[in-house]
Amino acid sequence: MRAHAWSAMAALLGLMGCSPVQEADTEGLSLAVTLGGTDTAGYARALEARDFRFPADHGPHPDFKTEWWYVTGHLTSESGRRFGYQLTLFRSALAPSAAASESVWSTRQAYMGHFAVSDIDGGAFYARERFARGAAGLAGATGDPLRVWLEGWSLEGTGVGDAFPLRLTASDDSVALELTLEPGKGIVLNGEDGLSQKSAEPGNASYYYSLPRMPTVGSLRVGSETFDVNGSSWLDREWSTSVLGKGQVGWDWFALQLDDDREVMVYRIRQADGSAAPESEGALVAQDGTKTRLAWESEIQVEDLGSWTSPDGRAAYPERWLIRIPSEGLELELEPLLSDQELRLTFRYWEGAVSVRGTSPGGLIKGLGYVELTGYGETGRSTGVWSR
Repeated sequence: MRAHAWSAMAALLGLMGCSPVQEADTEGLSLAVTLGGTDTAGYARALEARDFRFPADHGPHPDFKTEWWYVTGHLTSESGRRFGYQLTLFRSALAPSAAASESVWSTRQAYMGHFAVSDIDGGAFYARERFARGAAGLAGATGDPLRVWLEGWSLEGTGVGDAFPLRLTASDDSVALELTLEPGKGIVLNGEDGLSQKSAEPGNASYYYSLPRMPTVGSLRVGSETFDVNGSSWLDREWSTSVLGKGQVGWDWFALQLDDDREVMVYRIRQADGSAAPESEGALVAQDGTKTRLAWESEIQVEDLGSWTSPDGRAAYPERWLIRIPSEGLELELEPLLSDQELRLTFRYWEGAVSVRGTSPGGLIKGLGYVELTGYGETGRSTGVWSR
């Protein structure tokens, strides 16, 4: 469900509309309130499976209300210094159709970006946020050629035909990235043939695919130090108009790359009483890229083993997890590589690099991953009402 993606798009509606009627809550905005799916008139909906077409579907889908290009990964320098990173570019429609205007600032699209670096061995975490209207060249998205950008942050296709390899660029004061991402295993369609249902209501779903293991090389700067790095990235692409249903408050998302060349993806949609919604599920991607869909609890189980509280006491998150896939004989324990990887931005959420170790029928197994935790410690207030 990638990421904080749902909540980030709601933030754009709150902060990028033209005429504020009510100020955004500076204590943090509520995921459940902003993503309740009430403002859907005029937008396309994810109602049934569709035929994906590439490279076109790497580009934007402006008839849907929200969309994102979400990249996370693990990188290692030549000396062995370890890093994790996240770059997410979000698009949000301010209205279902464009208003007639000759202004260079006229647009029905707004963009938000989140950029984070986990300096594992340096013990530091950096998180940055940007907003821009999709006008005057400040931000935008095109499909041919593939380019998504927000000021100097961008994800671009450099190849011919299929857009790969991708070039990822982001920089801000003390951190910067310049990376090249190869397709690796290629595309995996999530949910049912790419239709990912998030709650029982029709249309509360997304079109969702991933590239779960992308060989990555480039450079990373922290402060005055620049490192040549290589590693592996995970790209999630998702677009929708509404998602969370009544009584749903957030989700926990897990993306794991195992050292036997398999990947595990899990999303647990949390309900107000703490239980997992029946739409929660998982997937196991085999060495050859074949995906096995895993039903919640009968085929995949998640147990929280500990907790971590943010420095200001605002939110308490699970901190370690045990994931079981009984049919594969897999038991995987996940542990954050840094405890504080909380993004204290417009929406507060925890997203960070984790280590994986456990057992399989073949013996011990290790890996790396990313975990996202949303909807914890919120005030329950909305973004307010905004108009064009």
